[in-house]
Amino acid sequence: MLLLAALVATTAWSYGFSQEIPIQTPASITMSQGTARLQCHFKDVSANFDNTVIHWYQQKEKREPVRMLYISSGTTIVENSFQRNRYMVQNLSNQKICILIIKNIGPVDAATYYCAYWDPHYSRNPAKVFGSGTKLIVSEKGNSKPENSEILQTKHKDQLLYVCLIENFYPGVIRVQWVDGADKEITKNVVKGDVWKSTNDKYSISTWLTLPVNTTNKDYACKYEHESQENFKLPIQDSSKTSSQEEYCSTHSGNSTIFYKDYLMHRAAHLVYLVLLLKSSMYYVIVLFFIYRTRTPAKLPGKKT
Repeated sequence: MLLLAALVATTAWSYGFSQEIPIQTPASITMSQGTARLQCHFKDVSANFDNTVIHWYQQKEKREPVRMLYISSGTTIVENSFQRNRYMVQNLSNQKICILIIKNIGPVDAATYYCAYWDPHYSRNPAKVFGSGTKLIVSEKGNSKPENSEILQTKHKDQLLYVCLIENFYPGVIRVQWVDGADKEITKNVVKGDVWKSTNDKYSISTWLTLPVNTTNKDYACKYEHESQENFKLPIQDSSKTSSQEEYCSTHSGNSTIFYKDYLMHRAAHLVYLVLLLKSSMYYVIVLFFIYRTRTPAKLPGKKT
């Protein structure tokens, strides 16, 4: 996965401009049998969709991505290592959508699937651009939406910190981003945390947005997409407009709640820093172990120390 992520980043910036990455939906599919339909949307791709050669790759866990097929001029060519009768590609030209259809799902199909195309901007050194990916999870365990999602706010010196906390969802594949009032993604002053395993084989995630205290426009929201609940938004509530500094609670649709109180800030900080502390501690122990091994003189056979 890291190799493909690095490849996507390299091809996207290798020529000094940001290439449009096809968006794949959903982010994950959990099923035990039947037929899976994976969509790749070329909405913002400037190339002529009908003349675009689209490739599909399969990447199993801890393995390199392997091309399974490609479609050119309406003809689908399946690689020899894949069963031709189990795969089909459907193009929706008017919507710029390419759909990969996988029949008779089984454990062997568990993998992450990527669509890809060759960027036409540079004919001498073309770059292949990969989609955002869809993970196919073969399991009888159904998905479950987050049990709780909330935005926590705290003030530190001249900055406001907003923590978007999403808890206890399955599977652990989720897309989270901060967006503005026009639904455009915000990347500046944003830190995205990793998904961690919480309770009952479920997962949680958090992400941070930092704004200056004097920011007048706070029309921002935390948006997440999960196969159980797509395109759900948690808007920021401007606490400066509340009439009291006492606990404030505003309930949104579903189980989403925004809280404003110091002890809730401590709760968010505790969750976030606990995860970071555990990770850093593990790395520290591993580094010390290797330092110890390299500095410990090896005992020669037949000699006494």
